[in-house]
Amino acid sequence: MSTISYRHSSPIGRIPITSVSPVVDGGRWATKGVVGETVPFSAVVFREGHDALGVELLLTTPNGKTRVFRMREGAAGSDTWHTKVLLDAQGIWKFKIQAFSDDYGSWHHNSEVKLAAGMDQELMMLEGIRLFTNAASEKDRSKKSATLLAQLAETLSDSSLTFAFRLSAAEAAVLAADLNSEPIRSLVTHSDEYVINCERTLAGSGAWYEFFPRSEGAKFDAKTKVWTSGTFKTATKRLPAVAAMGFEVLYLPPIHPIGRSHRKGPNNSLVAGEQDPGSPWAIGSSDGGHDAVHPTLGTVKDFEKFVKDANALGIEIALDFALQASPDHPWVQAHPEWFSTRADGTVAYAENPPKKYQDIFPINFDNDPEGIYHESLRILKLWISRGVKIFRVDNPHTKPVNFWEWLIGEVNAEYPDVIFLAEAFTRPAMMHTLGKVGYQQSYTYFTWRNTKHELTQYLNELAHSTSAFFRPNLWVSTPDILVPYLQFGGVAGHKIRAAIAAMAGSSWGMYSGYELVEATSRAGADEHIDSEKYEYKPRDWQKAEKAGTSIAPYITQLNAIRKAHPAVGQIRNLEVHNSTGETIFVFTKHLSAEHSPAGKADTIIVIANLDPNNVSEADINLDLWKLDLGYERPFKVTDLLTGDSRSISAKSYIRIDPKTQPVVILRVDRDN
Repeated sequence: MSTISYRHSSPIGRIPITSVSPVVDGGRWATKGVVGETVPFSAVVFREGHDALGVELLLTTPNGKTRVFRMREGAAGSDTWHTKVLLDAQGIWKFKIQAFSDDYGSWHHNSEVKLAAGMDQELMMLEGIRLFTNAASEKDRSKKSATLLAQLAETLSDSSLTFAFRLSAAEAAVLAADLNSEPIRSLVTHSDEYVINCERTLAGSGAWYEFFPRSEGAKFDAKTKVWTSGTFKTATKRLPAVAAMGFEVLYLPPIHPIGRSHRKGPNNSLVAGEQDPGSPWAIGSSDGGHDAVHPTLGTVKDFEKFVKDANALGIEIALDFALQASPDHPWVQAHPEWFSTRADGTVAYAENPPKKYQDIFPINFDNDPEGIYHESLRILKLWISRGVKIFRVDNPHTKPVNFWEWLIGEVNAEYPDVIFLAEAFTRPAMMHTLGKVGYQQSYTYFTWRNTKHELTQYLNELAHSTSAFFRPNLWVSTPDILVPYLQFGGVAGHKIRAAIAAMAGSSWGMYSGYELVEATSRAGADEHIDSEKYEYKPRDWQKAEKAGTSIAPYITQLNAIRKAHPAVGQIRNLEVHNSTGETIFVFTKHLSAEHSPAGKADTIIVIANLDPNNVSEADINLDLWKLDLGYERPFKVTDLLTGDSRSISAKSYIRIDPKTQPVVILRVDRDN
């Protein structure tokens, strides 16, 4: 009789440990984490029979010190065990689950049952004496614990005491605390060991802003009909306003020379005039390629000063890394093998039917992988030397995944603080795998998730299904994307989307002009009219502020709340709560005092009216156990947007008028 052999990463242990989390594809890739993040750990652990179990998390810090955390059992019958840990150091963490027979728990349960029934009372005392005597002699047990257990063994052996009294001595609080930290273990079993890559906080939590340097300070001479481009020097004047709004990262589209061949005109037209600057993503001209700066923006030294000025204001610069070339890029002549040639002998340009980008040649990564791989690495290292530590990567899903695994691995091995954001609006499998192989962050489908059902499903996915390997950055708009919700939502719609992104996302971002509620679309397309991708777009910020048409003060409030409340800057703690109707959306962010960097519980409740044009009402049902709050009494909250305080309870009614305050953000006020 033949047998079937199955392969396992390791044989199942004496006590089965399965479904360990957070683990990515069985441990093939590291789990993601950032400094200051609270990570939930869980496993399914069970055994034969009815004896008690103990489960612990063994977590090894980057400096090699192993910490032990007792795990708690989940829902009855689920065999799940849980704990949460705050990661407080950058580097590689390792963890495994340790299960053991809880001999004290088994003895206590049996003694309690048998003594109540008048059965084997003396025998149970003898069993206890043997158990605690042996445990007291364990070599690795602390002197304090050994003394406590030895004293308990003596109490159990004192026949002058009643059985009930002797059992109560084994139930003392001091003993429970001791056995929680130093359990009596047997049949110790370990899971496989897994890895967490804990990166700097900004890799997973931050507020991003995007602007085109050439538009900041650009001027048009009505007499000569000549445009003067903005420069790094004029763009520097905008930095204080970006910092004042609370943004930590400023993303710049490509700043390299732009090709002339097939240059696109306004709104992606095929004909460009002499004054049309072209798309920054059509990289390369006689002035240089990816390692050069567009001459109208300034010099490399000007860029380096711009970076330093931004850093002085608490802003890091994210530079676009777009691996493609205009027909005029030096690569086209020097390395024709890096591009694809069609059957008619022409070089293939970029297409995303029905869109065509005749001004851009995609890279072929297979003809000379060593050449293009190392050129890409050279370029990244060059910009790192110029002060850049964050790269927003354009269309990474159109390049081989194994290339990104190699490139990001090479960069992060030498520069662990460097962050890569994937601009990958594509299929889930590709987006998720890019996260697994190294991308610290990714754009998401959030832009198109606007209904209550869509938001509930998607935010739950981001927080609880994919957070081990996929870090979302919730952008409310981009130069390419202007969804109907914003086109027709007005000021309220822009506030609603910004508030949900800023409060729900660990990272969020917005494109310049969002604060001015720019929402006019190009006919037949969900994108901005007169796109800044193809023309200069100077904005009169002071005029908007004086007229009161800018929502910059509102954006500033949102980012201030993020900075004041560490719970908001995480994603794994997001919980969506029940509400009646289809337009009131409720979610929370919560950190217990134990897991908060400040040592104080931090709880934020967000209630949004998803209808920007109409008043909405709903009954709300909060799952208070998820917020470490009791159901028996109301609790105090403060509205962080208005400063008003009141008391609410698990069940409450709300009415939201989007014209006055479309989103309510509440802080739970409690004594920690």
